[in-house]
Amino acid sequence: MEVKAPLAHNALNGPMTNVTLKYATRAVPRYTSYPTAPHFDVGFGADIYAEWLQSVDPLVPISLYLHVPFCQSMCHYCGCYTKITKKEKPLQDYADMLVREIALVASKLPDQQLVSHIHWGGGTPSILPRDAFLRVVDVVKAHFTFTSDIEHAIELDPRTVNPDLAQTLHLAGINRASLGVQDFDLKVQEAVGRVQPYAIVKASVEALRAVGIEEINLDLMYGLPHQTRETIRNSIDLTASLNPTRLALFGYAHVPWMKKHQRLIKEELLPDAQERIALFDDACQALADYGFEKIGLDHFAKSDDPLAIAAREGSMRRNFQGYTTDEADILIGLGASSIGKMPQGYIQNSPDFGGWVRSVEAGELPIARGLAMDDDDRARAAIIMSIMTAYQVDIAMVAKDFGVNLDAIRASSYGYLDELIADGVATREGDLVCVTHEGRPLVRLVAAAFDAYLHKGKGRHSVAV
Repeated sequence: MEVKAPLAHNALNGPMTNVTLKYATRAVPRYTSYPTAPHFDVGFGADIYAEWLQSVDPLVPISLYLHVPFCQSMCHYCGCYTKITKKEKPLQDYADMLVREIALVASKLPDQQLVSHIHWGGGTPSILPRDAFLRVVDVVKAHFTFTSDIEHAIELDPRTVNPDLAQTLHLAGINRASLGVQDFDLKVQEAVGRVQPYAIVKASVEALRAVGIEEINLDLMYGLPHQTRETIRNSIDLTASLNPTRLALFGYAHVPWMKKHQRLIKEELLPDAQERIALFDDACQALADYGFEKIGLDHFAKSDDPLAIAAREGSMRRNFQGYTTDEADILIGLGASSIGKMPQGYIQNSPDFGGWVRSVEAGELPIARGLAMDDDDRARAAIIMSIMTAYQVDIAMVAKDFGVNLDAIRASSYGYLDELIADGVATREGDLVCVTHEGRPLVRLVAAAFDAYLHKGKGRHSVAV
């Protein structure tokens, strides 16, 4: 199915503005997974996960996610699971335990399992000392076989990047780096507890390119305190001057009931729904002016980038890292709190650092919770994936592919769609559901129509726009 790149974003005074405002504050998941994490079962057993690992096809590449839950300081907006440390010993200890978990998980998998993607997240994964970071990489290389075109990516705090770190990343085989920019305005940076002048980010990008890491992603945020249409446009101008290959533009998710440090952000300084929409619109238009194609909900890429090509060809996917070209059906999560995905379901490691350590030391998979998917879950996951990546889906075809009751999906979902269809957000012809071009900023709401768990009372989510 070919999906053409979207045109410029809605005009602020266009007919969809009031519709977007109507839905903007509705809380819905980001759908980087389905079912979503609040619905994972704490009674899920490590023995089940072990069986899943042992069933992996040795000839089919998988992906690895390595989580390093440490930072040198806490950014007020952060929604990640992380701890603050300025000492080296906790980092060395964590690397030692991560090495042991890698060996433990690998022992359950086929020998030298193929790997096509590796992603380091956090926290700040590059906070690991050079010897510790390379030790972890060496153990991964010892237990897995990399495909010739492997993507080895890492999330970076620009304030930590210098020529020495860049050389370490080069030695580790990193070939894609994502730098958290968020915003370049000093007043905004001070309000969110992350001051990093443009010169620091520019030096970070130059250090990475100097060692041959050319695939640079820059991550921005809208909806932050003190942001204005003028400041976000200036941030886009500065970001574009660094010539990244990809960009992400995430809406700040203010969830102080989950992340207590977000209470440091004064809610009265946050833009309201209409201002958030204006910020997003202006940023999208500015990025389009610089030649970036809008990819899915919140990603952007140059037209010749593999992600843009995958979006046009209909092969783009969405996982815990957002939109991706990673087509692996298996994602192995490693490290405290990491989440993995198997064809059979989802698994999450213990977010409790002590619990994670005790399990690994005992030679046990450190699983805290998980979810075994049934056919209805898989069908709805496929529907939501298609809506989130291709903006359309044939419900009847998916129901047939997964052998589920089409009438049951219709009964539970089509009524929810009626309001969205009436407001021009989506269309439905028979069982073909499409998100309109104007409705694309609200794509999560269309996906939510097919979420059988959403109203079961577990979890609170961020706003739709």
